[in-house]
Amino acid sequence: MTSSPIPGSIAPVTRSALLMLYAALVTIGLMAGMYWDWDVAVMPGLTRLDDATFVETMQHLIVAIENPAFFLVAFGAFASIAVAALLQRRGQRPAARWTAAALALYVVGVLVTVAVHMPINYALVDAGDPSAISDLAAAREDFGVPWRLANVVRTVSCVLALVCVGRALSLEGGEQVKRP
Repeated sequence: MTSSPIPGSIAPVTRSALLMLYAALVTIGLMAGMYWDWDVAVMPGLTRLDDATFVETMQHLIVAIENPAFFLVAFGAFASIAVAALLQRRGQRPAARWTAAALALYVVGVLVTVAVHMPINYALVDAGDPSAISDLAAAREDFGVPWRLANVVRTVSCVLALVCVGRALSLEGGEQVKRP
């Protein structure tokens, strides 16, 4: 005979939900760290370059970032947070609100990427060889200023999402784990 939960009680968290939260913690942590690195090291370092070298370097970096490892982590962060949120909702987990907040915050970062970074990234790459760009200073400024400001938004949204996933895990950590 199986016991049914007491009305109003919370079902134990499943191993699947915990695994998804741990995957979310790792992937969102990697995304937050990458964006942070661009804010505090990569872009400040690139600002020291002349216009032609800046444009050419950014063109190479934009092409290089689109690789399987990046996409695995970027999409993995979204998928693991979303699946964890769904698994927690089924059990009406208190941590579900934190996971849902993490998902919303990560979506902000994705929307900034799609709305700001992708168009200006591709415009810079499509501009071609820096020696053929008539006004390198304008190309650099049209790219660099909005890119840096938008990246701060991505960084903050991902760091906050990481905090939310961490809080969800801390809430779930004290719960009894049951098999799915």
